Amino acid sequence: MSATSTNYAEPAARAKNRLKGLSSEEAAERRSQYGPNELRAVTNTRAVLELLGLFLNPLVVILLIASLASFVLGDEADAIIILVIVLLSVAINFVQTYRSQRAIRKLREIVTPTATALRDGEWKEISRIDVVPGDLVRISAGDLVPGDGKLLESRDLYVQQAALTGESLPAEKDAREQKTDNSGAPEECNMVFLGTSVVSGTGTVTILKTGPKTMFGEIAQHLSARHEETEFERAMKHFGMFITRTVFFLVLFILVVRVAMHKDAFESFVFAVALAVGLTPEFLPMISSVTLARGAIRMARDHVVVKHLSAIQNFGTIDILCSDKTGTLTTGQMILAASVDCLGEASSRPLELGYVNSKCETGIRSPLDSAILKSEIAPADNYTKRDEIPFDFDRRRLSVIIESKDNQRVMLITKGAPEGIFDISESCEIRGQAIAIDSEKMRCARETFRELSGRGLRVLAVAYREVAAQTSFSPKDEQHLVLAGFLTFADPPSPDAAASLSAMKRDGVDVKILTGDNELVARHVCEQVGLKSAAIIVGDDLETMTDPALQHVAEETTVFARVSPMQKYRIIHALRQRGHVVGYMGDGINDAPSLHAADVGISVASAVDVAREAADIILLKPGLETLHRGIIEGRRASANVMKYLLMGTSSNFGNMFSMAAASIFLPFLPMLPTQILLNNFLYDAAQITIPSDKVDATYIERPRRWDMKLIRNFMVFIGPISSIYDFLTFYVLIHFFHAGQAEFHTGWFVESLSTQTLVLFVIRTTGNPLKSRPSTPLAITTILIVVMGVLLPYSRLALILGFTKLPTTFFIFLAISTLTYLLLVELAKRLLFAEARP
Repeated sequence: MSATSTNYAEPAARAKNRLKGLSSEEAAERRSQYGPNELRAVTNTRAVLELLGLFLNPLVVILLIASLASFVLGDEADAIIILVIVLLSVAINFVQTYRSQRAIRKLREIVTPTATALRDGEWKEISRIDVVPGDLVRISAGDLVPGDGKLLESRDLYVQQAALTGESLPAEKDAREQKTDNSGAPEECNMVFLGTSVVSGTGTVTILKTGPKTMFGEIAQHLSARHEETEFERAMKHFGMFITRTVFFLVLFILVVRVAMHKDAFESFVFAVALAVGLTPEFLPMISSVTLARGAIRMARDHVVVKHLSAIQNFGTIDILCSDKTGTLTTGQMILAASVDCLGEASSRPLELGYVNSKCETGIRSPLDSAILKSEIAPADNYTKRDEIPFDFDRRRLSVIIESKDNQRVMLITKGAPEGIFDISESCEIRGQAIAIDSEKMRCARETFRELSGRGLRVLAVAYREVAAQTSFSPKDEQHLVLAGFLTFADPPSPDAAASLSAMKRDGVDVKILTGDNELVARHVCEQVGLKSAAIIVGDDLETMTDPALQHVAEETTVFARVSPMQKYRIIHALRQRGHVVGYMGDGINDAPSLHAADVGISVASAVDVAREAADIILLKPGLETLHRGIIEGRRASANVMKYLLMGTSSNFGNMFSMAAASIFLPFLPMLPTQILLNNFLYDAAQITIPSDKVDATYIERPRRWDMKLIRNFMVFIGPISSIYDFLTFYVLIHFFHAGQAEFHTGWFVESLSTQTLVLFVIRTTGNPLKSRPSTPLAITTILIVVMGVLLPYSRLALILGFTKLPTTFFIFLAISTLTYLLLVELAKRLLFAEARP
């Protein structure tokens, strides 16, 4: 879509008279008219659509057609049974999933993005979803622009709009710049757009368009930033393909063989579909959703808010966590330690100039700025700000241009990383005098910087020069500076950092530090908390590395210093290419690419909007301890989802295989299609409480991925054990009990349901099932389902379902066979888990 296709002229004209903002009543009316400020319109029909989506499952559609066909052919009982079972399955799936989604939506509301809007004559923080056309909003550094709008006021405003233009550098915006075509193109200096973010400066905007009507909304399908495929998504895709192939070949085999044997085609088709339903873990989405939602609620109690359910699964499988050291290894509470000249002698001059720079800047105030502004030493307020050159990660500095109130002098003051400021300084100030820098003085200045950094202090260089009065300034004006000296800051190590690092290492998570600080500071802080690193790689080293080389280096290195945001992105991508599941923790404007690139993006509640929007998980209480608890909770959720998978692909598969084989050799179906569906429904119903189950301590000791080899092995080795007992049941029913068709169906239904349901007590734990007790809800539902299966032949439903009463001696056989079956599965399970253990 062309950028000129959206006309902003008419709304802009109307907006000229709306400088007082909207009243609450007007805002409510406009929200009703234009809808919520979301790219995807949300309606009250969401629940209905989700319910319809469950009915559009191919197997459900086939069963509904089979039910209709049975009714037309005069078999009303089978038609009703199939319909009832389908409806109950869908209802349970919908109710459980919907409740989980509602719970996660409530959690997301805790960290929903906000905007500062003028409502009822007052500036208020409102949810960004409630912003409507006509609103007046304030934007500042770190904010996401809440809609397409026209600037009414601006000050040193730079906006990152790469999502719309592809341009990596921020664009300068100015309310005074006007165009005549009213095209609303991103290049217009007085327009800002949804999908962009403020890098520095401030502005007041009249919102003209919101949600899908914005330029970003119209082309979101092409331009919206997408997460790379995560570990959880890859595992789900592989498992889905594996089950699909298995079901397809099984159903095709049954149909071909039975039709070739001249057996009833429609009966064979319905039987094959019922088997497909029995083999397909159709409750997997529901079990996953409920399990992960429970995990999200428990994590919220530990001050961890999950924005996307799949992030919990990924969270549990993280084996590498990348983070800055500030706020992770340290408290993040910067304290101004000293103001010194180039030779390291005490001097108030760097602090005076640094104070002016920090006070005048309009970008995000860092903890260093806050520490400077808290200083008791402050110059007289006798200057006026004229311009600002915003911070960027290439220059790693910020400059302000001030003018004295007597208009006698204009000064450029620069504050930033010493490495860059050394190169643009030609003199240094010592004892109040500017002296030309020769090689010896530069050596002394650099040595002072290294000595301060070696003590673990953060160091900022402050420089200045007088400049000619002009209308605008750029980074080209940052030259021929006078180096005033250094400001040093102390950031004490976090009291729990060492213990948390040790706990994470013990639980299989390696922490890698990616910091913009120099290597001397990084090494000192890491040593204080026990994070050893034989070598520290700096950002300049990465520039010459190929991607394969970086993959090896990233895996072997613990600390990276002086790295830019895009270098962090490369490191994360390299680690993922080596097969690691990577979490990244960031809270700054330029952390968004890395947060998107990681399997799990992690931020904090105090982060800028851009970072919080890009993150999957928000820490309400920062720190490694909180993060560690979240990872462990993710592993618990992952373990419970895995239990359902192992159940569905082991004993359940064995039973379906037995039915497929028996249907070929028996003169009648081994179990009626309605009985298969009922068996599967009861079996799945027993597992809906799996999300509440306890998890072995051994399982959460290290990150565990979805092991497709383990799932296949469970199917290949434990499935046949189930089939052996099925064939044994066939033999006993025919040769000892001389069972007819109804008695055969009943006996095998009871045996099949009992064994495949009770085996959950064995498979749910990697250890001894007698020592690892299930949760009370799981124990109750499992036993209750088995009792229901045993009592069904004696109920009023027996005749409708095609069951008959069984002799008492059969239950003796059932008890012995079930017990020995569970013992054999326990032995096989231990061998399989031992083989899977690294």
